[in-house]
Amino acid sequence: MAMQTPGQALPGAFLNTPAVASRFNAPHDPVRRRLFPPASVPPAAQQQQPRPAASQDVAAVVPNPARPAVFGSGSGAADNGAALPGPQAPALPQPPLAKAAALMNNALALDEHYPELGNYCRQLSSDYEVAAADSPWAPFQETRKFQIPQCVLQQYQRGEVSTAMGLFAELNHAWVAIDNCLYLWDYTHPNPELIGYEDGQYSITAVKLVAPKPGVFNSIINHILVVATSRDMILLGLSAKQAPTGSKTIELYGTKMALNTNGNPYLIAGSASGRVFFVNRNESDIYELYYQQEEKWFSSRTGKINHTDKSWSTVVPRQPFWGRGTAEHIVDLAIDDSRNLLYTLSSVSTVRTYSMEAPDKLTKVIEKTKNDILRDIAHALSVASPLLTERMRIVSISPISVTEDNKLHLMALTDTGCRLFMSATSASSYMLTAPGRAPQSMQLQSVKFPPPEAGQRRPPQADPFNGPGEPIYTGSNTLTGSRRGARFPPGYFIDFVSRPERPEYDVLFFAAPDSGRIKNNGRTQGLKFYEQANWIDIGARAEDIGLVGKPFSATNQPTGFGNELAVQFDDPSGSEFAILTNAAVHIIKRRRLVDIFASAIRTTAGEEGLKSEVNKFLSAFGRVETITAALAVACRQGDLSQFGLGRSALDQSTLDRAKQVFINFGGNPTLPEPDGQPATVDMVRPSSRHGAITLYLSRLIRSLWKSKVISTGANGAGAFVVNSVIAQTKLREVQDGVIALRNFLNNNRPFIQGLSGSSDLQKAATKQEELALQGEHQAMHAVEVLMTDITEGISFVTTLFEERVTDIYTRLDETSQRSLLELTYENLFSQAPGKQLAKVLVKAIVNRNIENGSNVETVADALRRKCGSFCSADDVVVFKAQEQLKKASEPSLNPNVSRTLLHDSLKHFEKVATTLSHANLESAIQQYIHLKYYAGAIQLCLAVAEAKDRGKQALYWVNDGKPDRDPRSKAFDQRKACYHLVHQVLLDLDVASSTEPEMIDNKPTLIATKRAEAYNVVNSSTDEVFHGWTERLLAIESPYVTTFLRRLASKDVAHAELLYRFYTMRGMFFDAAKVQLSLAKSDFALSINDRLKLLSRAKTNASVVTAGISRQEQQFLNHEVTELLDSDTRIAPEKQPEIQKALDGKIQGLSDLYNSYADQAGYHDLCLIMYHIADLRNPTTVSQTWASLIRQTHSEAVERLAAYDRDRQARGAAAGDHPAQPYEVLIAQIEAVRHRSSQDSFVFPVPTLLPDICRYAVENSQDGRIGADVHWPVQLFLHLDVSHDLVVRVLESMFEAQAVPFRGAGRARLVEWISHAVDLWARDIGRHGRPDARLEPWVAELMAECDAWASSNIRGANEGGASMRDIARNVKDVRRAVEGLVMAPVGRGSIGFF
Repeated sequence: MAMQTPGQALPGAFLNTPAVASRFNAPHDPVRRRLFPPASVPPAAQQQQPRPAASQDVAAVVPNPARPAVFGSGSGAADNGAALPGPQAPALPQPPLAKAAALMNNALALDEHYPELGNYCRQLSSDYEVAAADSPWAPFQETRKFQIPQCVLQQYQRGEVSTAMGLFAELNHAWVAIDNCLYLWDYTHPNPELIGYEDGQYSITAVKLVAPKPGVFNSIINHILVVATSRDMILLGLSAKQAPTGSKTIELYGTKMALNTNGNPYLIAGSASGRVFFVNRNESDIYELYYQQEEKWFSSRTGKINHTDKSWSTVVPRQPFWGRGTAEHIVDLAIDDSRNLLYTLSSVSTVRTYSMEAPDKLTKVIEKTKNDILRDIAHALSVASPLLTERMRIVSISPISVTEDNKLHLMALTDTGCRLFMSATSASSYMLTAPGRAPQSMQLQSVKFPPPEAGQRRPPQADPFNGPGEPIYTGSNTLTGSRRGARFPPGYFIDFVSRPERPEYDVLFFAAPDSGRIKNNGRTQGLKFYEQANWIDIGARAEDIGLVGKPFSATNQPTGFGNELAVQFDDPSGSEFAILTNAAVHIIKRRRLVDIFASAIRTTAGEEGLKSEVNKFLSAFGRVETITAALAVACRQGDLSQFGLGRSALDQSTLDRAKQVFINFGGNPTLPEPDGQPATVDMVRPSSRHGAITLYLSRLIRSLWKSKVISTGANGAGAFVVNSVIAQTKLREVQDGVIALRNFLNNNRPFIQGLSGSSDLQKAATKQEELALQGEHQAMHAVEVLMTDITEGISFVTTLFEERVTDIYTRLDETSQRSLLELTYENLFSQAPGKQLAKVLVKAIVNRNIENGSNVETVADALRRKCGSFCSADDVVVFKAQEQLKKASEPSLNPNVSRTLLHDSLKHFEKVATTLSHANLESAIQQYIHLKYYAGAIQLCLAVAEAKDRGKQALYWVNDGKPDRDPRSKAFDQRKACYHLVHQVLLDLDVASSTEPEMIDNKPTLIATKRAEAYNVVNSSTDEVFHGWTERLLAIESPYVTTFLRRLASKDVAHAELLYRFYTMRGMFFDAAKVQLSLAKSDFALSINDRLKLLSRAKTNASVVTAGISRQEQQFLNHEVTELLDSDTRIAPEKQPEIQKALDGKIQGLSDLYNSYADQAGYHDLCLIMYHIADLRNPTTVSQTWASLIRQTHSEAVERLAAYDRDRQARGAAAGDHPAQPYEVLIAQIEAVRHRSSQDSFVFPVPTLLPDICRYAVENSQDGRIGADVHWPVQLFLHLDVSHDLVVRVLESMFEAQAVPFRGAGRARLVEWISHAVDLWARDIGRHGRPDARLEPWVAELMAECDAWASSNIRGANEGGASMRDIARNVKDVRRAVEGLVMAPVGRGSIGFF
């Protein structure tokens, strides 16, 4: 036998070998190590990718500048944390409050990015975790059972013709129809009152609660009760009100609206807009019952429309011979208000879709038969199952709203228990111009098979779409016998299963998406449709099902919609379902993760049992979610499903076990692996314990965080009112939750790592552990600070509404009112503007109480006890000082008493000078000026300036020459703000003094005394920074100031600077330019740099039109300044003392500088700059200077290289870094000249300079032979904003000229450059994407010529560049790209198109 060569192994052929990420439907390979953080993903792609869980990668959503990651994963094998990002540049440390706010935003953002339904509900799935009904892990449990009242049962037994039952679960009411009578009762009431309707004449066949049409009924009617009988349909108004006990009471009202249907309605559906559709028994036509407030000329108050049959049967009662001879009829109706679609299900399992168009149009758009569905299953999903054959029937349909998923539209349930998820598409999916078009086709997207039977063997194949993983069971009969199903957001599924052995009883199968497992496993295994499920036996046949309360929605968009974990603490009641049987109403509750965790740890036995149970949670939900659940239980969240007992039902042993899990399984903080950077506290990744605290807190406050605090409106009487956006009961509930968390942390502080302070650091064995513990402590401290501000902030809001917030709002100024309207709880809790606004509100509260006769201390102390961070002890002192100021301003007060009050207020302000805000300081100064208390105003300003800068940082900064970017400058700015107020006081004092005499009867007047006191305070001040501050002279409007400065300007540079600044501030720019010019020409000891700055400013001022100055004078001054300014300096190191001395004198002219310095010294770059300044137009001189600059630069660079080689041979590695190559030095020189000459085309002549540079590169081997990029001449000019067109044209002229060295084989380099330049040109056009951007035909002709030359010289050489074969290939590629961009000749093609 011949030996065969073994075949090469294919990648991914072994299923147990980690393969590429796409096989797992994961966003990235979970095995591959990443050295760099991934690039940002566009928003469209983010929606298609599964988002990480809260325990995994928080920084991917909202980057935290303080540390690489926010939620730590701690340590342990069960942790599925994300890989740490790469090292980041050190960032400024954040304040604790800002850091905690960033943590909240990160956590909330992660919860909001829970994957939408269509991302994990795809292809095939049979992933369930089925628990026993009495198991702690059961996701649904029956919590209550309400027996049907005896009075109802007695009436029920008296029925002669027909009986029917149903639920209005959203109203906590049930109904029963007995013959022609209808009765409603509150099933939660132990002895309910029957509300009856007994005026009907015919047997009731159907009852439906629908929304009323707007504007038809009185506002008291919020529902319409549609009662269908065997002959007609009756509309009853229903008013539902909330009782003080929490229950709902209803009242029925007659509307005098009825319609003779001539049929037997038995299915009714109502839309949110008030449209009512119904179907007669054993018919396939859809009717609409329309109604209006009043009769019109051609329509009565009620009527019906047959939307599916326009024949005579719409007006004539249907008789057997009028029928269409088919047994098909509608068995289910469903409406999707979010898409304005109506779905019907027929008896032959055909699903039809209708578009509801206003006002009364209904159009069939899709018809999906059972054969179409089976074809989709066979072809698209490639699965064969005994459950999905022609014998199966669809028994019910449930719509999926657009808020829940953009793609999926409908869920259909088969009698074998399979759920079919279908999507509908329309032209609007591909046409942006038609966003509201109805769908036109429907496809099957996913099949959810029933859970496997007990002991069922695993199928040999796995899911071909989801890759290797858990097998899919496609033949389970556990749900065979499904007769009805219902689906509620975000995927709660209830299946009524009738067993053959007990056909009169139903067993209910409850299932819900396992959001914790979907988030946790979606990162490494790809998103899968995991569900939790359990069976509940109600012991009877279910008549109806309804959702108690409002439908679930975590967000108002598909992303994040189904995240049950996010709302489990924000809405502790969860979702409940009412199941009606002929004996009772059963209440089934969806249990939260925290409820399941509490039950699980309560029923486990021993430490090993607890550890085993916790490990189950860790593997299923991740470490952070598990620790968050433990923390919530320890804070008395969770329900043990005992009716009548709330959160307090948790026993002490359960609380202790939850605390034990939180402390022992919370992991440790970690530091990333060192990567050449020293480890810092900001690099610490906190533990999962800290992540759990952050996550739990964010979920407690999620409904508050982004919400506004107030809203405005009108009450019933039309008066203006201010309302709270969040109900006060909700605020107190959130506050109680945060307080419970704070108490738990405080009570267990010694046992929680990161809270025990220095005792933790003593346990650190290494420096890394110490840094990690420090980072953990800082992160914990930040969250604690935020919790304190949250509790006090909520107290402040409740106090605000207790103090009649409407009155307080009207007292605010317009700016504060706008700020209050835009204020969110996030701003109030964590941001400085929000807290500053709270100070304003506190002041308004205090002022209102003072006006009402209350004592300021009493009010302020009460505020300080409730919300100390919003009303501190210093605030109380400020309020006292402001109260004294207000009393001192009373006109009837004695002057001595007023002065005493002013003095006392000053003392109070000085006590809190360190914390006194600038707004309060400015307000106090204005009141002091109004009361002419000038000395006190100045003293307060100087006291605040000194208190804000006790370390004299401003003085040291000034003495050090005011260096840039020095943090001490902030202290100077604070002082300067206070000094400006002093200046304002002095100005007002001067104005007041000018209106009154200084002496009367040789005695100083009162204003003179006040002026003396004020200046005494100024002169006696020991503030050195204040005495060196001379800005106040510039703002004084007095002719004496100008005379004073003119007299001193000729003697002192500082006063001359003040004089031209004085002129500039008053718009006297011509006078300012004259002063600056004279100062630049003066004999003062000014450096050349200072003189150039003065001349530059003088040129600017001389160019501004000034009133009263002729244009001739202005031009003359401008010319004189320009002649002196057009100069430059270049001080060589060897001549620095001599030239520095010469140039530090008076400014020399441009000609002297050129002839005496630049030209003689060989400063060719400066010569080119001087050509630009002098506006030289001699191309020969410019070309010669450029040639000299190129030769000089190259020779100097070569000398440096030779010196370096000699030094390296002598000294080895100690010689230092390798100097730059000659072409690199030349590039820097060219770029400098280009920028400094303002891109002057005469000084920078591209047509002559580019050939010189290209010739230099070839003749001096400045190409690939020295490791340089061969295209650097082309890239240089393009980088300097020279157009592609000009560069290519110059290269073309060189190619045609065939000058040395570009002759013969040397033309290869030109072809290479032309190909590169044209390629960049084409790429630039494609990048901009403008349809009108084209290339001219000559470019294509040039590339054709280059292609011909390269093809004929393919065996030639191109030393220092690419090979001729590569050049030829690149030229052809570029030529093809150019041909697609070349502008078509005029007269070809259609109008408007190329």
